[in-house]
Amino acid sequence: MTQSRDGVVVLDAKGLRALAHPVRVQLVDLLRRHGPSTATRLAERLGVNSGTASYHLRRLGAAGFVEEDTERGNARERWWRSVHRTTRLTGEELAEREPEAVLAYLQSIAALYNLRTQRALNEMQTMPGEWRHVLDLSSFALRLTPEEGQRLREELGAVIARYRQDEPGAIAPEGSARVSLITELLPEPPEET
Repeated sequence: MTQSRDGVVVLDAKGLRALAHPVRVQLVDLLRRHGPSTATRLAERLGVNSGTASYHLRRLGAAGFVEEDTERGNARERWWRSVHRTTRLTGEELAEREPEAVLAYLQSIAALYNLRTQRALNEMQTMPGEWRHVLDLSSFALRLTPEEGQRLREELGAVIARYRQDEPGAIAPEGSARVSLITELLPEPPEET
């Protein structure tokens, strides 16, 4: 895996295989979004037992996605933190060499996004009105070339980058809240005639 200075890790085959599990994707996501935590606390949030969370955290640690937070905890309580802020899957070569792992990873990501969406919808009635009016589920049908699709991805990324990134533990401006913005550019299979 390669990591850039801005906390982005680009997956290689080993990293891809390590992340190709729904529990691992969710553990990394929780640590990135909420900061360091213990296996017990993470297990409670995911609805799994602490032994399962510990096992997957150790596997993620061996692959370089998380590390023990030695500044917290004690001999009885291990704290974990994410090593990177973002994971990126790029390159056709990796998809051709590891098609099953790529599919498993992407399916885990899609499941995580679905969980986030369902959680927001379940809480919609109790969220403040100003946030209820911001919530958006939109779908657009576009006809693009691969080059246009790539350009659209890059342009959306540039727009998103202009807004404040969420850092665990950072002081948030008054009135702000954590917001999930999920982008999906999904080529559709050709229509059968």
